[in-house]
Amino acid sequence: MKQPYLIVIDLDGTTLKNDKTVSVKTKQTLRRAAEEGHKVCIATGRPHHLSKAYYEELGLDTPLVNFNGAYVHHPHDPNFGPYHTTLPLSTVKEVIATCERFNVRHIMVELLDNVYIREKDIIKDHSFFIADRPLHQGDLSQLLTEDCTSILIQPQESNMNDLFHQLQNAHAEVIEQRSWGAPWHVIEIIRHGVNKWVGIERIAAYYGIPRDRIIAFGDGDNDLEMIQHAGQGVAMGNAIDALKEVAYAVTSSNEEDGIAQYLEKVLW
Repeated sequence: MKQPYLIVIDLDGTTLKNDKTVSVKTKQTLRRAAEEGHKVCIATGRPHHLSKAYYEELGLDTPLVNFNGAYVHHPHDPNFGPYHTTLPLSTVKEVIATCERFNVRHIMVELLDNVYIREKDIIKDHSFFIADRPLHQGDLSQLLTEDCTSILIQPQESNMNDLFHQLQNAHAEVIEQRSWGAPWHVIEIIRHGVNKWVGIERIAAYYGIPRDRIIAFGDGDNDLEMIQHAGQGVAMGNAIDALKEVAYAVTSSNEEDGIAQYLEKVLW
């Protein structure tokens, strides 16, 4: 067998088709890679409870990168981590105050196992993110009493860029921002210096796999660092242009088994 690769897969827009399922071919390819000794890991912006089903479906037994690197853990091995990087409570409250001045549509603050929301309307619009976690609703400045994992903000689309730049100017040294595209148009905030690549480096060190044997697949803004730094950073055919520009290679889209097509060429 070849020396083992660390194969890192984003979920939405990468491993998952547009209907949020994993194709038979992609699943079989990833499972074959794992059976042959390669390490297949998920690195996603999702919280852990929203990636668990896919982790199990793929039959993985490796560490997991959630919240874009803010939480890195191994569901089956307590000797790995966990590594949880949080936003200071004072920063969270300052960000919320800025968002209130911009009259944002929704604010959601996430801890590992709890969700805090400002208004009940968000349950209808974003039930996907809230499912299966305790929900707390009310005045966030009063409800929040500890450091937080991430903040999700849905601005008015007309002033999303203005809010993004205002937050960046005020908090650049303590926060990292990511913008989501349609259909949500969300700004996600985590601790400065945190990204998927930080988590991947921890996992690579755990397995003793050098950077030149890391293959990472992604499609969006939150995949930029891992695509830049992996030995083979692969952008999906449906990826944003900025990702394709820095990628080692571009494969087919998430609807066309891009991961499977690339791995078949590299591994076999």
